[in-house]
Amino acid sequence: SLNYLVVAGGGGGGSTSGGGGGAGGYRASGYGPSPLQGTALPADLEVGDYAVTVGAGGSGGSNEKGTSGSNSVFSTITSAGGGAGGNECQSGGAGGSGGGAGTPGAAQDNAGAGNTPPVSPPQGNSGGGGSNSPPNKSGGAGGGAGGQGGNGSYVNCGTGGSGGAGATSHITGSPVGYAGGGGGGADGPAGSGAADTGAGDGSTNNGPGGAGSGNRGSGGGGNGPINGLGGAGGKGIVIIRYKYQ
Repeated sequence: SLNYLVVAGGGGGGSTSGGGGGAGGYRASGYGPSPLQGTALPADLEVGDYAVTVGAGGSGGSNEKGTSGSNSVFSTITSAGGGAGGNECQSGGAGGSGGGAGTPGAAQDNAGAGNTPPVSPPQGNSGGGGSNSPPNKSGGAGGGAGGQGGNGSYVNCGTGGSGGAGATSHITGSPVGYAGGGGGGADGPAGSGAADTGAGDGSTNNGPGGAGSGNRGSGGGGNGPINGLGGAGGKGIVIIRYKYQ
């Protein structure tokens, strides 16, 4: 049989107490956490050339929400790009994993939904909600393959949500973390991106959100409370493993 790891591009973080970008969709067979494993492709998959699409990461928002990541594709397997992180008065975007909401200022300030479009097992999780308990503002974090993005909090002058956990794959022969959510930006302590996945951290004040690392499919971090730039999402990856005889 043929095993695969198909991770889409991560979403970009939002600005102005922005939400973290959601991770790109994580779809895999073998070599990773059992709840997330799909079915290996058949051994008699026709020999020949196959188009492979590696999804780009979304851009960070500049005084606005970020943009979503792009899909990664191999054969019949498509992973959806991560949702964009929201900003003030804008919701996080839906995607493989959803983007975190920016600081709430209106009814539409919701976190982005994950596993969009739906597949089984799920390719990701929802982002976290933002907090606007004056004067303390904070953005929610992006969702990841292994967990939902954390909510922003009013404590400590506003604390950004922590990125949703990613997933570790051994398909290359070594453990590597992929598809983690970006941290939320905040007035106070910013949220951290998901550990060991290359996800971007959120920022405080006018510092830019951290960018997601390339070929990990993780989200970018949200920008702090002063207008600035959210972090870009990380590019996705496609890995194919099979026994050659």
